[in-house]
Amino acid sequence: MSSHGGLRTRSAAVTAAGVDHVRLSYHYLDIGDIDAYGSLLDEHVQVRRPDLALGCGRAEVLRTHAQVAGPPSRHQIYKVIADGDAVAVTGRWTAPSTGRRDHRDGVDFVDVFTLTDEGMLLGYRRFYYLAPG
Repeated sequence: MSSHGGLRTRSAAVTAAGVDHVRLSYHYLDIGDIDAYGSLLDEHVQVRRPDLALGCGRAEVLRTHAQVAGPPSRHQIYKVIADGDAVAVTGRWTAPSTGRRDHRDGVDFVDVFTLTDEGMLLGYRRFYYLAPG
């Protein structure tokens, strides 16, 4: 990490590693490998999604994500944008019915991730696009 103009900047290598971790997180969730997904998370990870309970800490995030992980859950990534400790992902998520809202036909999403100094996933917040009406 270097300092420029009083602001801390993240190395390109750490940001690239973080992008790899983000991409792997979707893959692991889609195949249902919760242990591998957990290996990408910081101990103090926080996740906010409108379709899951707030997740604080690795164990809680793994417990909540186990509800929506694995086939037929699928993330189709459209775009990944990264800068420093932030990664934004747009895509479409198709998931099994959770009893709340039926996403089996898929819904567009944006996830905004925060990375640690080592490129681990410190947290993310998910936003869904729902057509008006």
